Amino acid sequence: MVEKHGLRERKKLRTRQALIEAAVRLFEDKGYDHVTVAEIADAAEVSPRTFFLHFQAKEDVLLANADVRVDLALQAIAERRAGERLPEVLVRAMDQMIANTWDSDLPSGLAALRARLAASVPALQARLLQRYLTAQTELAQALQRAFPDRLDTITASALVGAMVGAISASALTALERGDGPNEVRNAMRQAMALVAQSVS
Repeated sequence: MVEKHGLRERKKLRTRQALIEAAVRLFEDKGYDHVTVAEIADAAEVSPRTFFLHFQAKEDVLLANADVRVDLALQAIAERRAGERLPEVLVRAMDQMIANTWDSDLPSGLAALRARLAASVPALQARLLQRYLTAQTELAQALQRAFPDRLDTITASALVGAMVGAISASALTALERGDGPNEVRNAMRQAMALVAQSVS
């Protein structure tokens, strides 16, 4: 029974990945506005109904791994080790997010495509902003819970905002410059280290 469940999960992940790869290809070839959900599903050899089991709308394909990244960071904060200091926890959480981006969105081209489209597609801009703000709120709340004597809601939000903002801005700049996955990851880590230095 466990093996059957594992097989089903692997099949779902393969289908999801096929949808992401098909969407990236089509968005690159035809332009985001000229691609329909039906075309993405057809290119991935699934039905539109299957597409909607994985994603609410086509812009969500471009945010396919965002929830995974946030969950990794939240887990890193929740698993704070005894004696681990605030900057160490924050860096470990952000490094989890950077590693996931490097493993998934950077090599697939998803990160570069998302950066390009975010500048010109209002629906995607709105969805990105919504997810960005939600993630920051979740991370700030988790960080405050981990350090209740050190942080209040304002300082936790400011700290997460500074860190996430710096990492995002450096990644966007590196992508716009045409940097490869390693260079983008290094830019994000450099930004993370810069903000971490200001946290004592």
